[in-house]
Amino acid sequence: MKAAFSLIGYKFDRVTLDLTSLKPEANFEINFAPTGIFYPDSGRYRLTFTFTAKIAENESDSISVNCIADYKFEDVHSLEDIPEYFYANSIAILFPYVRAFVSTVTLQANIKPIVLPTYNVSPLQEMLIKNTVVADGDRE
Repeated sequence: MKAAFSLIGYKFDRVTLDLTSLKPEANFEINFAPTGIFYPDSGRYRLTFTFTAKIAENESDSISVNCIADYKFEDVHSLEDIPEYFYANSIAILFPYVRAFVSTVTLQANIKPIVLPTYNVSPLQEMLIKNTVVADGDRE
């Protein structure tokens, strides 16, 4: 069974920037955390993708960006019907937007911008599968 899906839209709903302990030579530890909610009644899938960058020397949360994307499936009404390739592809579709946003936010903060390299999101696929739940109805 082929399951077609499309990106309905995305938004950045939470951005935190704490640069109080940032030194010019600081290194960042970067982390990505994807989670998902599937709405079987409508065939919608909500991906929440969180990017964090911590200053490696002191473990403080320096930058956190939360992005929410909504996808729509055709003819998918159960979690089991979602094809495995969707999970990696949904993140890959969203990643360039997050990458550009992080660069813009850090550039506008007048610090050396954080420019994320292109990233193979395949390792995040399993994390997203494990962190996907089915909604009870279509209310958010």
